[in-house]
Order: sequence, then C-alpha cells, then structure tokens
Amino acid sequence: MKIAVPDLVSNSYFPAIAALELGFFEREGLDLTLEHIFPVTNCLELLGAGQLDFVAGTAHALPQIFPGGEGAKLLAALAQRMYWLLVLRTDLGADRNDIEAVKGLRIGAAPMVEQGLRGLLADAGIDIERDKVTIMPVPGSSDAGASFGLQAAKALEAGLIDGFWANGLGAECAVRSGAGTVILDVRRGDGPARARNYTFPALITSDRLIAAQPAAAAAATRAIVAVQRALKSDVGQATVVGKRLFPDYEASLIAAVVQRDLPYYDPRIDAAMIRDIDAFNTRLGTTEIEMTYENAVANAFCSLWDA
Repeated sequence: MKIAVPDLVSNSYFPAIAALELGFFEREGLDLTLEHIFPVTNCLELLGAGQLDFVAGTAHALPQIFPGGEGAKLLAALAQRMYWLLVLRTDLGADRNDIEAVKGLRIGAAPMVEQGLRGLLADAGIDIERDKVTIMPVPGSSDAGASFGLQAAKALEAGLIDGFWANGLGAECAVRSGAGTVILDVRRGDGPARARNYTFPALITSDRLIAAQPAAAAAATRAIVAVQRALKSDVGQATVVGKRLFPDYEASLIAAVVQRDLPYYDPRIDAAMIRDIDAFNTRLGTTEIEMTYENAVANAFCSLWDA
C-alpha cells in the first residue's frame, strides 16, 4: 500500500510521516511505502485513480478534486486549523500582523496552498490586482524531490521572491538565516479570525478503499491517533524521524517546530470544520456542490479518534 505527501521536509503532514517511520502503521498491520508527490492535486488525482491508498494533504482540496466528497473521505485531522505562515524579507521592516506590507510584493506559494493566501488577503481587504500583489510559484519547487518550504526559504534568501506562504519548517529556516520575518501565523491567531478555519491537514483515503478494505482504513486512523499522542508524550521522537528523512540541518529543527504544533495535534473533525471549508471554497468559486459532513468524513471511523 502507498501513502503520499505533497511536502516531505515539512511539519505540515508530519504525523503521517512519523506514523510510518516510527512503526505505528506497521503495528496496525499496514505495510505502507511513502511517496513524495507534488502538488497535492496530483496526490488526490492518483488516489482517485487507485494508484495511492492514502494521502496526507490539505482538507479543502478534497471537494475540489472529489466534488461533494464523492469518491474520497477524510479519516482524521493530522492537526487543527490552517497551518501555513506568511514570511516576508526581513529588510522590508514589516511588523507582525502588518498585512498591508504585502502590497507590491512577489509572494511564493504552492498550488492549492495559494488559495489560503488569496482568501486571507481578501478577508483582510487586500485586492491582489489593485494592490499589485503577485502570488507566484517558487523557483525550483517543482523539481523532483524538492520540498516547497525549504525551496521558498532559499528563494527568499536569494532575492527571487519577496515573501512566501508556506509551512512552519520553511518559516523557521528563513527566520534563523535572518532572511525572513514571520508576519502572519494564522493558526495561532494572526490575521482575520475566520482564516484559521479555511482548512486543516488531514489523512484522506478513497471510497474504494473504505468499501474494499475497511479494516485498513480503521488501522490507518488508529495509527494517526496513536502517533499524535506519542509525539505529545515525547517530542524527541520527531528528531528520530527527521534524521531518517530530512537533511541534517532541517532534522535538527523539526522537534522544535513540532513542539509548537502539539497543541493542535487532535484527530477530531467536527461539523463546523466542514462548514467552514465549504464556505471558503464557495467564496473562492472553486466548488459548486455543497460538501456536507456526511459526504466529507468517513463516519464509520470517527469513534477511533477517542479510542
């Protein structure tokens, strides 16, 4: 069986990576291999085609690839709330929560991820065209094996972009190098209040797998719940995972980044989260069919979140 992530050297989907590397999937009887496939739309299309069994990705992408949730389901939240940060060049002198500072700048963002930034700016009264904000791909981010956040931090340092919207590990690298300053950390309360609920990282599987192998879907859900609790008990295990998969420097940072995320390590998905995602997609014009809780979430496995 295969599980895919759109960003590997990252904290965004870390519980799924950790569940594999620390043996939690194996203990549940699952023999999984990890695939790094960018962007998340490709992951979900391959899931729909039966070439993947699980995807760790952004929840708001589900109804865009599977309208109304028809064909795939959310098994568990890998963490709560929208999880990307806005980082700008330090030499711009922008202050925390100064959203106006993006005017006239080039901001790097990944496909589908950039929707969160567009929604955030719109809710903050920033008109991308009027205010000349360029949201663009990060040079090198689509190269084989590239992890978006790390490429964004490198591009910022090289002056190829003025800022980026990416994961916490990429932000940490930019801050520690001195090249970047965190302007918005929406998960922790920066920016418009409703922005934190645009999306969240989730474990996703296909309706096909749920029907054919419900025990595997249950096992994967249990593994995520278990690894979230294990990391809360000993965040040092994040370094073990990092040393196996990440470059040395990023491996040395991952435990500190995950430590900050631990309060959000909760597998539960409630009805309000799905309503917020549906409203977000509707405002963006990216979906036409309402996504209900029943069509979005694999209800048969919800009890496992508290098991």
